[in-house]
Amino acid sequence: MGETRTWPAVAVATAITVICAIAGGIAASAAVAELTRGPSAAELREARAAEVALRWERWPAGRIFPATLPYTSEQGGREQARRVGISPRTDCRGAVDSAIAGQMKDAGCRAILRATYLDALQGIVVTIGVAAFPDELKARSAIPIFPGDGSAAPGLRALAFPGTVTDRFTASGRQSLVLRAVGPYLVMTTAGQIDGRPARALGEQRETMFSFTEDLAEEVAASLTAPASPDCAAKEWQC
Repeated sequence: MGETRTWPAVAVATAITVICAIAGGIAASAAVAELTRGPSAAELREARAAEVALRWERWPAGRIFPATLPYTSEQGGREQARRVGISPRTDCRGAVDSAIAGQMKDAGCRAILRATYLDALQGIVVTIGVAAFPDELKARSAIPIFPGDGSAAPGLRALAFPGTVTDRFTASGRQSLVLRAVGPYLVMTTAGQIDGRPARALGEQRETMFSFTEDLAEEVAASLTAPASPDCAAKEWQC
């Protein structure tokens, strides 16, 4: 009979130890590589999106609503709208008409920031609102909540500041509504004349009277969603 050979137990144990050591070394190398590698392109995109979505609460109010905003006048010249004030309130329900407040919350509205501006001739008052949503899809889903014909109501509430030239700007004086959905934000404007006259008392108005408010909405939207280079070491970034 031929001799049957078996592996000694110590040899088997040694082989297993070597295999485990190799496997452990590979796992450790992979872990180190994962910890020391730079962020991937997908991770950078996610970091950018997360940073943009939080600007409404992390940026100073004066950065979202600067002291002046540029626009093109009816005559084609470049003008500046001047900020009158910024509301300290950010709740969604208080910033829009009660008829649509519930729908805005249901759509995912997190907050609405508002500020009021005057045109260069100080004849038109404009309230700008920034509604923050979790993402772009939810922001766009809120557009049908508002009138589709540009009517001002139901819509963004007028923001007047007592003791200033805007103190006559009320709900009845709103004459236009502009909506711009960009990224996780819905930027809105509502405008009226500084004397507070109701829209119904105006008769037929110039179609271009309030067209400059679109420029204001676009300026605010562009600033809020402007691309930024991620700084993974900074506290506002999560890479």
